[in-house]
Amino acid sequence: MTITTHSCVVKGKQAVDVVTQTVDYSGKGTLIKVLRGGICGSDLHYYQHGRVGNYAIKMPMVLGHEVIGTVEQSDSPKLQPGQKVAINPAKACGECQYCLADESNQCLAMQFFGSAMRQPHVDGGFTQYKVVETSQCIPFAASLDERVMVFAEPLAVCLHALNQAGGVTNKRVFVSGVGPIGCLIVAAAKASGASEIVCSDISARALALADTLGASATLLADDEMVSYRTDKGVFDVSFEASGHPSASTRCIDVTRAKGCIVQVGMGGDIPQFPMMTVIAKELRIVGTFRFTHEFTTAVEWLASGKINPLPLFSGEYSYREVDEALQFAGDKHHASKVQLVF
Repeated sequence: MTITTHSCVVKGKQAVDVVTQTVDYSGKGTLIKVLRGGICGSDLHYYQHGRVGNYAIKMPMVLGHEVIGTVEQSDSPKLQPGQKVAINPAKACGECQYCLADESNQCLAMQFFGSAMRQPHVDGGFTQYKVVETSQCIPFAASLDERVMVFAEPLAVCLHALNQAGGVTNKRVFVSGVGPIGCLIVAAAKASGASEIVCSDISARALALADTLGASATLLADDEMVSYRTDKGVFDVSFEASGHPSASTRCIDVTRAKGCIVQVGMGGDIPQFPMMTVIAKELRIVGTFRFTHEFTTAVEWLASGKINPLPLFSGEYSYREVDEALQFAGDKHHASKVQLVF
């Protein structure tokens, strides 16, 4: 069966268009009719700069990896037509050493929606129809708010970060940088029983959102945080979500001896890295990348109302207005999470 679909395709810097494509479905996997998708920072980077880090757009690529949809047809009797599903954008090989060790986010042959890492690029989910592996489909009730369920992918990123820290229950937590991911870390930490959550950012608007999502205290980034530096630091866990080198240094200063720092934000190297402080305080610094089983957990948390991400919802556009949507999403003075409706 061949279906015509309209797709949001990026072709390079400031070059995005809606094009007509075809989708072939042979009965293997699941054919999805996409309902809506959230615009992520990587989508913005591809649109604004034509690249994410070292990975440049070299051929037209469908954007998007935060998508939900309804089942049209499936090879599984558990997925009937009309069933709403969140789509896990990570398609791991299931065979490499990392997949076999239950570390699929490190898969050596990962096919991740909307990524220019591989040649040819991996098309994303900003399209009307898409065929995915049935295992990528996580069902949810038809009665749930679609705007909420689109947050499954970014919430999964945050839940993985919490797991990388070893959990935050009854711990004092610092979150540096409260864009959408930082704010969702706040919400997840609150839902996980953190005893205190202090946030820092350059934006008063972002800090107000963090406060709404559960922060105990918010500080502008130029605050010296003197009281939090005493006794070798006070926070059990710090999440650095801004990607700014100076913020990483601040986390080292305010995290207590033997505490943990989780580097979430992607940024530049830290000049004059304070290695001796890390050694003397016996700090544990860990990275966090995407997610594994946390995607299913994120769907469950959103479905149950354990987390309400809607304070971050800044508006929606028709997929035909993808250029305008990306421009608005890039305006950090007014937008947090913008969604496309298909």
